[in-house]
This record gives sequence, structure tokens and C-alpha cells, in this order.
Amino acid sequence: MSSRTTVKPHEIVERALELSTADGCVVIADEHSSANLRWAGNALTTNGVTRGRTLTVIATVDGAEGTASGVVSRSAVTADDLEPLVRAAEAAARGAGPAEDAQPLVSGVPASPDFADAPAETTSAVFADFAPALGEAFARARAGGRELYGFASHELSSTYLGTSTGLRLRHDQPNGTLELNAKSPDRTRSAWAGRATADFKDVDPAALDEELARRLGWAERRVELPAGRYETLLPPTAVADLLIYQLWSAAARDAAEGRTVFSRQGGGTRIGETLSELPLSLRSDPNEPGLEYAPFMVAHASGDTESVFDNGLPLTATDWMREGRLEHLVTTRHSAGLTGLPVAPAPGNLILDGGGERTLDEMVAATERGLLVTCLWYIREVDPATLLLTGLTRDGVYLVENGEVVGEVNNFRFNESPVDLLSRATEAGRTAKTLPREWSDYFTRAAMPALRIPDFNMSSVSRGV
Repeated sequence: MSSRTTVKPHEIVERALELSTADGCVVIADEHSSANLRWAGNALTTNGVTRGRTLTVIATVDGAEGTASGVVSRSAVTADDLEPLVRAAEAAARGAGPAEDAQPLVSGVPASPDFADAPAETTSAVFADFAPALGEAFARARAGGRELYGFASHELSSTYLGTSTGLRLRHDQPNGTLELNAKSPDRTRSAWAGRATADFKDVDPAALDEELARRLGWAERRVELPAGRYETLLPPTAVADLLIYQLWSAAARDAAEGRTVFSRQGGGTRIGETLSELPLSLRSDPNEPGLEYAPFMVAHASGDTESVFDNGLPLTATDWMREGRLEHLVTTRHSAGLTGLPVAPAPGNLILDGGGERTLDEMVAATERGLLVTCLWYIREVDPATLLLTGLTRDGVYLVENGEVVGEVNNFRFNESPVDLLSRATEAGRTAKTLPREWSDYFTRAAMPALRIPDFNMSSVSRGV
């Protein structure tokens, strides 16, 4: 096989498996393509298209004390790179001690019918309708005395997974994000909106610009408020950021060992406890319309919530919380065995539903006095035992009085636990697809309602815009 020959992804997977001399082998070929637009001051600045391939080889070696694993990933892999890559993974496995998460490699999963098909690719054509509409939004913003900044990105990844146990699986994952900032010419006022999309056909720049213009109008009146606890409306994007962090902190083993907010006092986990008096359900589903993700496990490395031995494991819908009651924590096959809990792998989307039908505007109209947040930023963990998080508000916090927004207030640093927020929330609005601003580089497939928190802790004033 010549390095000058264009090797198809399924062929490179098959060849790597043929080269393997280990007791077990998993090969993951990720074919990536991306297209992007960037703009500043109501004008496009850059655009581009990229393509690439990453190959991951996972070798497993059986020994008297257990099974070891070695993982090596490389990009821009050619045919001549294959054997050295496979041998490097095998050497890593033979040099490692027994893997704590060792399990038999997954088998018996039907092959994907399109495993041998060419990878899906995105191009700049994905912006064919979006770009002209964005240009029209630039003109309206210019006429209205505001400046638009931001970027749009579309990625398409085709993942090919093959194993020595016979698995041949493939998934195409689209991932699009739009972030749009509107600023006043003197830069003293700023508003943000973001969207997640599969194909940019459901994104309306005119509607986003109209919303941002409304918020900049609210900010023409400035009100200074001290730190304190305020009734606060958290929009879907902020709720998503908080609950995604909660999901990342929901490893069953950590909870069973008494190290997290999901640990039960006296031992065990809090599964079965009521986390919210509202009938809210937090769930994940690889087949959720518009939020689909791979229906099988893809793990490039082992960690608290993933295991390379679980590659190819079928994924199904999971209720993490059902009508306010904690139902599942994240488990690999290994941690499920340790804790006695059912297998519940880390998901690729997160949905909170079971709230009401009110839109965020309708929730504002029902507010006597409180704060309306735009988004959260720079979220960091303070205390894992309570999942206390800290972070900042950004790009607009507004004062609501008698059902109307009456002005913009200063930004704040907050200190809150998402688990506590669920227990204190007094209202949830209508669930809608949203882009989590803080975690949009890692997790984009989310649908959340707005939440009303009667006593959100704005712990100190922040002077950021």
C-alpha cells in the first residue's frame, strides 16, 4: 500500500486491524471537515474550509495480572504511518500495567450499512442562504447605529470504528454554531445571542439582530445594584451551561466513594432522591430529533466517565432525572460493576423538559421585580462536595419591574450549585434548543427551559461588560 494512494477511511481501519498482533484492537478513524465565517464591525473578515483525519489505535494485551491497554492517536495519517502507529499502541500496552477498567471488547453489534461509504463533508455551501441574510443584518445594524461581531462554524465528522471482535460502525455528526455580538459604537453596551444548528437552515440572522437591538435599547438606561440574592430568570443557554457541568460531575464511582454532590451521607449514592419539586426530567437520547449523536460509544481514552473497552457499546435513551427524582449516574461497564448500578454511558446531548409552556418573554411579563440574565461565563468549580460553582454574567443583565425590562444593571460574579438551583427553582418555562455559551467548544446539543430562581446568589459585583 503506497503512501501516495488515497486510502478510504474504512480501508485504513481494516488495514490497521490486519496489522495488529495484540490480543485485542480497536481502531477509530475520524474524518473532519469544517467551514467558517467571521465578521467584525458589520463586515465579513475571514472565511475558510479545512479537512483532516485523526486515527486512534487502542491495543489490548492480556497478562497474568490482567489486561493492559495502550492508546496512540495521530493526525494526517498516511498508509506508511499505519504500521508504526499500530506498533506504538502495542508497545504502550505492553509497557503499561493492568488497566483498572479492563472489560472484554464489545461484540455482537450489527455493522453499519454505510461503513464503506465515503465520509460526509461540509463546504462553504452550507452558508448559501445564511451569508446573504447576514449581509442584510449588517445593513440594518449599520442603519440602527450598532455593530455586529461574531462567527459561524459548521463541522461534519465521520467516525469509523472497527474492532478485532468484528464491530464495523460508522456515524456522521454535523455540528454548527453561531455566536453574534451587537455593540454600541462607544463599546459601553454589548448583547450576545448564540444558536446551535445542524445545517444553518434554521438560523435567522434578522431575528437575532432584532433581539440584540432590543437588548441594546434596554441598556440605554443603567442601574447600579449591589451584590445580593435576587429573583433571577436564567435563560436556556445559562441553564444548559450549569447542567452540563452537573452531568460532567455525575460519575457514579466518584459518588459511591463519597466524593461528590451525588454521594449519600453514610455511604452509597443519592439515586432515588428528589432533586426538584418541579416535575422536571433531565435526559439524553441519541435519537432526539435535531440533537442526534452517535448511537454507539466512541472513547478515544479512558477516564472517570468513559472507557476505551466500551467502544462500540450501543447507546440508548437515559433518564438522569425523572420528574424531579434522580434516576441514573454516569457509568462505564467497569464502574457499573463496582457500584452495582446499571450501565449508563456518557451522552452526547442533554435535555431538560417537563416545565411549563411560557416563553422567556412571558416569564418576564410575570415578574414583579427581578433580574434577567443573558448568559454565564468563566464557570469554575469551587467545592465538588456540593458542586458549588462560580462564574460571571456577561453581555447584559437587566432589571425587570412590574413585568417590563426597565434597564441594564452591572454584571456580577455568582456562587451557586446547579443541584441546589434545581431544588429551589419555582418555575420552568418552555424547553427549546439552545447553545451553551461557556461549553460550546465541547458540548453543543442541548435543549433547556428558562428557570426562575427566587434567590440566585450574585455574590459580588463585576465590572466586565
